[in-house]
Amino acid sequence: MSQYSYKAKNLQGGEESGVMEAANQNELAKVLRQKGYFLLSAGSRDAVKKPIASSFNSFLSGLFGVPLPEKLFFTRNLAIMVKTGVSLPRAISILSQQVKSGKFKKILVQLSVDITEGRLLSACMSAYPSVFSTLYQETLKVGEETGKLEDALSVLEQQMEKEHKLKSDISSAMLYPAVVLGMAVVIGIIMFVFAVPKLKTTFTEMNVALPFTTRAIFGLADFLTKHWLLSLLIFVVLVIGGLALGWAKSGSRLRSAIVLRLPVIGKIAKTTNAALALRTVSSLLTAGVPIVRSLQVASGSLRNFYFQQSLKEVSVAVEKGIKMSQAISSYPKLYASTVFHMMEVGEETGETPDVLKKLADFYEDEVAASTQRLAALIEPALIVFIGGVVGFFAMSMMQPMFNMMSSVK
Repeated sequence: MSQYSYKAKNLQGGEESGVMEAANQNELAKVLRQKGYFLLSAGSRDAVKKPIASSFNSFLSGLFGVPLPEKLFFTRNLAIMVKTGVSLPRAISILSQQVKSGKFKKILVQLSVDITEGRLLSACMSAYPSVFSTLYQETLKVGEETGKLEDALSVLEQQMEKEHKLKSDISSAMLYPAVVLGMAVVIGIIMFVFAVPKLKTTFTEMNVALPFTTRAIFGLADFLTKHWLLSLLIFVVLVIGGLALGWAKSGSRLRSAIVLRLPVIGKIAKTTNAALALRTVSSLLTAGVPIVRSLQVASGSLRNFYFQQSLKEVSVAVEKGIKMSQAISSYPKLYASTVFHMMEVGEETGETPDVLKKLADFYEDEVAASTQRLAALIEPALIVFIGGVVGFFAMSMMQPMFNMMSSVK
């Protein structure tokens, strides 16, 4: 995609000029025709871009994905514009100028061009699986096939709003403990690098006998100051390792097993995954996706291996004629008995999507309450932990002084 500065004119004689992204000048002319303008002149702006800046922007675009709020904004406004009768190419072109993500902007411009050529929106989105999930594509595909694209977009909007709220609740609850721990680590490193070496020099000059704890602290300080490059490398490796574990490829059995077995956090993880699974299946069924396909798509949208596997196996069982409630009851360690019984009621009354939605609402509220309780427990625990560390450090530094004063007497 390239940027073009252009001048265009409509049939009423009105002129328009500006900058727009397009694959080439022909695609630029097509986009302008959709808006009722005819291209008069166009010039590429790529030549005036600085190579370093261009490379840096490309790097950032590849490194970071499209934020969920951006996709939610796009989905919500596209639903409104489709409802009011705005054509898809024009609606997407307008929205491409309003999103903040450069990567998303380029994708939307290309989508507008592709749709103008006669392709379906869901088919165009399949070229960007990292931005538009299988759930997104499948829901839109059913909406296009049934002529209810607006309803499909509304279902997606609700799904994404709930997903965003769930993630926000968890992030908000964990923000304070993360900040406190981060500050504690930074202050600790500053103490070991600047304060401790000076204390060591003082004690060495005074020829004071040092207890084991003091020698251990001085040894760690020596390592950090004399081998700072290795220390930095170890720190970076630990951080990258932690991030890699957290963002491991969906289906990582080890990561999933570790998370589910953690005290307190394991329960929250189970509830979160159950809520996402139920919400996703409910949204797909509401949009008109067949139940087997809904389960398959939902399994791909989850990050926990065991929940993924459960939905895949349930989809196989349902395809063989077994009821979903009966099939999912084989996983009592993942789904509470309430889920089995409520699903049974939904199947009997023919209201499975609504039942699943209510179950998802219940579990999402439980996740929010659990994370708040966890945050409330972590705060005093952090205070005790940090107080213990500070006390240990203070005693280790004070004990040699006490020993020296005792020897003087």
